Amino acid sequence: MAEDHTPPLQVGSFSLKSRLVVGTGKYETYEVMQDALAASGCDTVTVAVRRERLLDDQGRSLLDFLDLDRYTILPNTAGCFTTEDAVRTARLGRELLDQLGNPGKDWVKLEVLADKATLLPDPVGTLEATKELVADGFTVLVYSSDDPVMARHLRDAGAASVMPAGSPIGSGRGIANPAAIRIIIEQLTHAEHGGDPSYPVIVDAGVGTPSDVTIAMELGADGVLLNTGIAHAKNPVLMAHAMRHATDAGYLGARAGRIGKKLYASASSPWEGVISTIPGE
Repeated sequence: MAEDHTPPLQVGSFSLKSRLVVGTGKYETYEVMQDALAASGCDTVTVAVRRERLLDDQGRSLLDFLDLDRYTILPNTAGCFTTEDAVRTARLGRELLDQLGNPGKDWVKLEVLADKATLLPDPVGTLEATKELVADGFTVLVYSSDDPVMARHLRDAGAASVMPAGSPIGSGRGIANPAAIRIIIEQLTHAEHGGDPSYPVIVDAGVGTPSDVTIAMELGADGVLLNTGIAHAKNPVLMAHAMRHATDAGYLGARAGRIGKKLYASASSPWEGVISTIPGE
């Protein structure tokens, strides 16, 4: 029987029912965020850790609108530009989620940014923070560039998942370098390259449309993490639905095996018995 569903994604000790991970920032209201998360079908959401609870103009907190029995929170170190700040932020997130009783306390989405203009990862700081957090017992999902060599270093440092950027955060430019993403996936997951077939590679950042998600999954990614593509859509809830189906379509399509590309046409109907004269024959 053909597989007609998308199986869970295993990242360390965490099992994600949905291969789409959705961020909680940038929504016009918390109510829109709530509806979009539900429409996306995700069971893991990212939350940026801050020193103080961020409140809206009505004094309401983001956490008031997250069903902690439904969602596992993946705390992230967004906005950190040094190893020290990222490690401190990860530990703060662990403390917060431990108080809330959410299983997300044991993992972190690590971001160590190089500068505010590009929001690309600082490779040196990212590698240092990965080593430190792994030693501290975290399951580290690390935001990386699309450099295959850096991806290998992060995996070897103990990252539970490498998350290469499709393009800069919030840019909506999609998968800017699909060849590099494909190389990362092959290097980390294909046995002939010394990879582990069960190692999860999740494309993170820059995804703007459902087709971007599908491309990422067709390249062989195990999942996609996105935020702005849904939150800043004209209809975030409808876009969340679309991203959900795009994730499944890309995953199943990649495993179904696409046809090869040809320069010339190949008829799908037999030539035998046609009621016509074929030109040139």
